[in-house]
Amino acid sequence: MSDALKIAIIGDYNFTFNAHHATNLSLDHSAEFLEFEVNYYWIKISEALKYKDIYFDKFDGIWVAPGPIENAFFLNGVFKKIVNKKIPILITGEGFKVFLEYLITQNKLVPNQGKLISENLVSGNSFERITIEPKSKVFRKLYENFNTVELTSSRFSLYPQLVDQLESGLVDVEAVNHFNDPEVISLRKHEFFLSCAFCPQISSTRDLPHPIIYTFLKMSNHS
Repeated sequence: MSDALKIAIIGDYNFTFNAHHATNLSLDHSAEFLEFEVNYYWIKISEALKYKDIYFDKFDGIWVAPGPIENAFFLNGVFKKIVNKKIPILITGEGFKVFLEYLITQNKLVPNQGKLISENLVSGNSFERITIEPKSKVFRKLYENFNTVELTSSRFSLYPQLVDQLESGLVDVEAVNHFNDPEVISLRKHEFFLSCAFCPQISSTRDLPHPIIYTFLKMSNHS
């Protein structure tokens, strides 16, 4: 591994989107906090789909950025390429739902059922405040000194049957929101594969980097 961490950010970058601008800034905040040098590279979803799996081996971590996601099918294909990589992977925003749908399809969960995940419950392009309740020991530690109020442009309700199926062997629910819907899940057989429905990068500041982001970088430095 080179001296500088190499982070791939998969998403269709648009400088006018607050969440995209905040993604870059949050990496800068955490890199400064951890005293790491970090180089990050935005890769369009359509381009990421064209690369061979081995292409992603040159990165120390992969971040699937918030949307809007124009083609969920393309992102589904990207998940197939990266899900078994041994490097840390972080998903924030709308990719949360696409990843859940990927897990449902790949693992043939709850067959012959109707809709298992709601449409986006946040109206328009606005951000909504949600309160996070950490469920795991790791997440309770992460949020010890950090505000549990987060900002999100995507919120989804999951049918209890789906949550039960997911938790039976695939994922751990790390945190829920005040509606008791999962907000953060981790892939159980992966050292660091975290998917957040909210956008932790929005809450990150130079004085107080977001713990999810700096943990992602710390794990990337050890991969």
